[in-house]
Amino acid sequence: MISLEVDERFSRQVLFAGIGVEGQLKLAAARVVVVGCGATGSALISLLARAGVGTIRIIDRDYVELSNLQRQSLFDEADATESLPKAIAAAKKVAAFNSNIVIEPRVADLTPANIPDLFAGMQLILDGTDNFETRYLINDFAVKTSLPWIYTAAVGSYGVSLNVLPGKTGCLACIFPDSPQGAVETCETAGILNSTVNLAASIAATEALKLLVGAEDQMRRTLLSFDLWTNQRAEVAAEHPRAGCRACGLREFIHLAGEGRPHVTLCGRNSVQIHERRRPVNLAEMTERLKPHGTVRHNDFVLKFWHEPYEMTLFPDGRAIIKGTTDTAVARSLYARYVGS
Repeated sequence: MISLEVDERFSRQVLFAGIGVEGQLKLAAARVVVVGCGATGSALISLLARAGVGTIRIIDRDYVELSNLQRQSLFDEADATESLPKAIAAAKKVAAFNSNIVIEPRVADLTPANIPDLFAGMQLILDGTDNFETRYLINDFAVKTSLPWIYTAAVGSYGVSLNVLPGKTGCLACIFPDSPQGAVETCETAGILNSTVNLAASIAATEALKLLVGAEDQMRRTLLSFDLWTNQRAEVAAEHPRAGCRACGLREFIHLAGEGRPHVTLCGRNSVQIHERRRPVNLAEMTERLKPHGTVRHNDFVLKFWHEPYEMTLFPDGRAIIKGTTDTAVARSLYARYVGS
């Protein structure tokens, strides 16, 4: 039997026939990883933590900004003022409403090199990312290691979700063999409704609960999309792997191999991310070094440096987000000038 405290916390959920006491115990023992802690990711984390999923690992490379608060439910104004990394801020919020579960924040950029360590010991991957580069990387790893994952995205009033059960259903590459070409709508260009985020996250979280309690036969076998503004809805069959699929058919894991992965990527909101790996930075020492060149402050997790018209956010692993330009050459030059080449 579960303890009286746990029983009371989840008493309404245990009454639901699809979960019950046995299912609640399975949730308590479950280990999931959420990649990305923005709008969709923070909603997923909140739902799963409140449902009693025992261990949730959060992987996110970004920090909290004021513009996040309209839709990213785990953050507040203090987090934005401090520019806290989203994984750290989310872990603190979850601990405040469910201290009985384990939250493992990882302030990191998911890459082919670190994905085995970051996903170690997990039984399900949940997608809270905002780009196909990372989703294809997740898909490659999931298919190769037979680890289930749930693709989820939201932009404007449009949301979409797909359950990937390697060897049983189609994978992301079955549905989307190639990355979208040309201009792609983002939250920065098309905006986003917080209701879209919450619906997409709710659908994905429910599918996750089905898997974790052992109700895999109840999981949806389609790519589900919806538009809350126009009331349109569509489903694409994904019950079986597609013949000739690069990933689950031919077993060619090009994204896991790092092929074509850029050293510098645009990450929206007029900014460029510099991917530096295995280059530890002492934020206190860097603060002193940068003081003569502009305004600078830091905490244990991140350093902020303003040199008009640019803003640099520097992480302890050497990664940086440079705001105020989309020119990768300018970003590289600023990084080399102030951090080192």
